[in-house]
Amino acid sequence: MNSHRRQLVALAHPVYFGLLASVAAGIINTVWVSRLGGPAVAAVAVATNTENVLLGVALVFGSGTTVLVAHARGARDPGEVRAAVRGGVALWALVTPVVAVGGFLLREPLARLALDDGPAVSLATAYFALSMPGVTVFFAQQLVDGILKGTGDTRTPMRLAFLANGLILVCDPFLIQAYGVPGAAASTVLCRGVALAVGLLALRRNTLLRSCAGHGVALRRVLATGLPMAADFTVRQGGALVLVAIVARLGVTAVAAYSIAYKVMYVATMAFYAVRQAASIHTARLRGAGRDARRAVGREAVVVSGAVGLGAAVLFLVTAPWIMAAFGAGPEVAHAGVLFLRCVGPYLVLMACCIALGGVFEGSGGAPVLLRVTVFGTAVQLALAYGCAGLGLPGVGLALALGMAVQSGVVVVLVRRAGAGAQEEAGASWAGVSL
Repeated sequence: MNSHRRQLVALAHPVYFGLLASVAAGIINTVWVSRLGGPAVAAVAVATNTENVLLGVALVFGSGTTVLVAHARGARDPGEVRAAVRGGVALWALVTPVVAVGGFLLREPLARLALDDGPAVSLATAYFALSMPGVTVFFAQQLVDGILKGTGDTRTPMRLAFLANGLILVCDPFLIQAYGVPGAAASTVLCRGVALAVGLLALRRNTLLRSCAGHGVALRRVLATGLPMAADFTVRQGGALVLVAIVARLGVTAVAAYSIAYKVMYVATMAFYAVRQAASIHTARLRGAGRDARRAVGREAVVVSGAVGLGAAVLFLVTAPWIMAAFGAGPEVAHAGVLFLRCVGPYLVLMACCIALGGVFEGSGGAPVLLRVTVFGTAVQLALAYGCAGLGLPGVGLALALGMAVQSGVVVVLVRRAGAGAQEEAGASWAGVSL
C-alpha cells in the first residue's frame, strides 16, 4: 500500500468511528425523547440542529489549530506548536463567552425561529437554558480534539467520543425520565464534561506537547486558517437546509423519503469527511517538513474516499428496499426513498472525491480558494435542484450529481495546477495563502 494511502487510512478511520458514535447516540437520544411526545421531539430536534450550526463556529479554532499544529509538527518546531495551541485557546476564550451568554439570553427567540407550537417552544427554551452554557464544554472538547489531531493522534479523540456518547446512552434514560427534555440537555453536557476532563489529561500526557516551549500566541493565524474552513462547513449546511425547502415543494411523501435517505447517507458521507481531515493533517505535516506532496496526497485521498463512495453507491442500489423497510416507512414513502437511494450513486462518488481533495487545500493554506469553489458549487447545485424538482426525487439526485461534478472539476484543476509548477507558483495558484 502506498505510504500516503497508509497514513490517510490510519488517520481517517478513528475519526470516522468517532463520528459514527455521535450519530448513534443522537438517534438513541431521540428514541428516549420520543416517549415524551411530539412537542418534546420537535424541541430537541431544533436544539440539536442549532448545535450543528454552532459546530461551524467551533471549527474556526478547532480545525485552525489542527492545521497549524500539524504544520509545526512537520517542521519540528516546538515553539510553533506551542504558539498554535495558545492561539487556539485564546480564540476559544474570545468566542465561547459570546456564543454561550448570547445563546442563553436569546434562548426563547431561538426556539421561536423554528417552532410556533407553544409547548414545543417552552421545551426548546428549557433545553437551551442548559445547552447554551454547555457550549463552553462542547467548544472546549472540539479544541482538545483539534490539538490532538494536529499532533497526529486521531485515536484519542475517537476514544473520547466513545466515552462521551457511551455515557450519554447510560444517563439519558434516567435523566430524561426524571427531568424530561431538560434532562436530555443535562445528560449531554455532563457526559461531555467527563470526556473533556479525560481529554485534558491526555493533552498533559502527550509527549509532543510536553516538549514544547515558547511564548508566542498564533491567534491571528489560527483565525485566518480556521475561518474559511468553518465558512465552508456553514455554506454546505445552509445549502442542505435550502435543499430541504426545495424538496418540500414535492409534498410530504417526498420530504419524508428524502429525510430518511439523507440520514442513511451519513454512514457514507461521514467517511468522506474523515478522509478530508486525514488529508488536511497529513498535507500540513508534510508542508511543515518542506515537502510539497499535494498532488500525491490528493490522488491517494481520492482513491480511499472514492472507494468508499463507490461501495456505498452499490450497497444502496442493492439494499435500498430493506433500508426503507427498516425505518418503518409506508409504501409511498418507501417507494420514493428506494428510488432516490438508487439514483444517488453518482453524487456519492463525486462527493467522495471532492470532499477528500478539500483536505489537501485545508492542509496547505488553500481553504479560502476552496470556500469560493464551495459557494459557487452550492449555488449551482441549488439552482439545478430547483429546476429539476419537476422530475421528483430522481431530478433532485441528478441536480446533486451535476452540482458536485462542477465542484469536483474545479478542485481537480486547481490541484493539478498547484502541483505542476514550483512551490511559489503553486502558492500563487492557490491565492497566495500561506501558513
